[in-house]
Amino acid sequence: MDWKPGNLFRWLFDYQRGVRDGLIARWLFLRALGLIYFSAFLSLLYQIRGLIGPGGILPASEYLHAVANSAGRLAYWYAPTLLWFSASSHMLMALCWAGLLASMLLTLNVWPRGMLFVCFVCFLSFVSAASEFSGYQSDGMLLEASFISWFFAPAGWRPGLGRSHPPMRASGFLLLYEWFRIYFESGVAKLASGDPEWRNFTAMDDYYQNGPLPTWLGWYAQHLPHWYHAGTVFLTLAVELVLVWMLFLPRRWRIVCFFIVTPLQIGIILTANYAFLNYLVLALGFLLLDDRFLAHFLPRAWRERHWKETSPIDSSNGVAAEPSAAAMDSRSVLHTEPSPSAEAHVPEALPKNSWTVSLRRSLAPVRIGANAFIFAWLFYSSTAQMIWMIKPGLALSTTPVTLLEPSRIAGRYGLFAVMTRGRYEIEFQGSDDGQDWITYPFRFKPQYPSKAPGIYAPYQPRFDWNLWFASLGEWRDNPMVPRTEERLLAGDPDVLSLFAANPFPRQPPRQVRAVVWQYWFSTPTEKHAHGLWWRRELLGLYAPTIERNPDGKLGVVEWPTPLPARE
Repeated sequence: MDWKPGNLFRWLFDYQRGVRDGLIARWLFLRALGLIYFSAFLSLLYQIRGLIGPGGILPASEYLHAVANSAGRLAYWYAPTLLWFSASSHMLMALCWAGLLASMLLTLNVWPRGMLFVCFVCFLSFVSAASEFSGYQSDGMLLEASFISWFFAPAGWRPGLGRSHPPMRASGFLLLYEWFRIYFESGVAKLASGDPEWRNFTAMDDYYQNGPLPTWLGWYAQHLPHWYHAGTVFLTLAVELVLVWMLFLPRRWRIVCFFIVTPLQIGIILTANYAFLNYLVLALGFLLLDDRFLAHFLPRAWRERHWKETSPIDSSNGVAAEPSAAAMDSRSVLHTEPSPSAEAHVPEALPKNSWTVSLRRSLAPVRIGANAFIFAWLFYSSTAQMIWMIKPGLALSTTPVTLLEPSRIAGRYGLFAVMTRGRYEIEFQGSDDGQDWITYPFRFKPQYPSKAPGIYAPYQPRFDWNLWFASLGEWRDNPMVPRTEERLLAGDPDVLSLFAANPFPRQPPRQVRAVVWQYWFSTPTEKHAHGLWWRRELLGLYAPTIERNPDGKLGVVEWPTPLPARE
């Protein structure tokens, strides 16, 4: 290859020089991304009005008004959302339905670039206006992956494998770079936090019971011996800090890496509900593989019909023959041989001398330059944040990072830096006389000791999730809790829909309070004898008990006393 700057730019940022042995992996990844977006919008469809609707817990209109007051004309940059036009219930539902339809079409491989754009805009519109309900790293991971995938996906309405538009090398690299950063930055965060549980190999001893939404399989994993938990700590740190560097090694090492990290992600999915986070990391991992490997798992008829045009087929067994070095032997994540011709690929349906082809050729330098600028900006922003994790205060320009921050397309990740040492659950209760209290049942959170925790991921119950985070702090730092009390006193149907049932179907209660419990997984003996999955202890009042006075105003009946220190 000619390594002159012009040729290098085309090699990295021009679709003509795309990775022609990554078509199957791209196809699988984009279908998985469509399903992940479908799960995200499906969960919002049932929750968004109760979360940020006009009568919801934290209305988007209030949040955007506060942003406008503090940021002025820059408010649209700091909160990029379509909800500036309207934050009504109809607009919120339109966002969900548009995203849901686009994700379905993306999964069906219909105009993938257009559908990725719709999904990205709709999801960013929610995330930018959801305040406390969108502070998850998984939201940023999905937005980053889908933005890069817009350049990664093939053009056209029904592109199939997209042979005429192979994956741009820079986009494929940045997707794998996101995969790498999710792991590596999580490992760095664990060491930088100083949490002794990671250093003492005890971080996993209570991990399965203390996460936001455990599963019933997590109950069984929790009761495995300490040596198993210590081994999973070692494996986690080894994968995050060492093994992920196999990304930059030759293809065989990357395939080995795939078969190490994939079972790890499946194990996390089965033992904890982290919404679509692990599904996204799992899908990104498929980009470690190439067509030469994946073709062996395709039906023979499908291989012969769809893949023979891009890879030689060994007629003796119907699988891909050993490709030439020029076509397949990629030695690193970037080192795949370019396509045989530097000429723009011209679809068979267009004459080679058509004005469309001429226009594409004349605009090619502009397109390549724009791609180079965008990807250089993304790479710098994400790399600078990773470097600051390792060496805080290093003199690197913060402006590119700050400008991209509102769009969440080049974030910093660091999962489980500090392990939660206790499980606390907030519970809402209502009463008509201040003596007998009736519980509002949750849909997903652990609540009743005899009810087994379920497996809900990739569905994300954001209300239940946020209550878990709120339980680790004080009510004054978590306004969603007293706001939920207010909505329950008003009998707001959108907020009530976040619960499994309404214990006051005729009229709202006179008083509402929020209490906090500490939970532990039951022992095998307790489960066998009484069928209990949990045992719990009431710690006290979490937030003020409130009531609605005859004049319609809210009043405080009882203030919470200081609770025992969280573990």
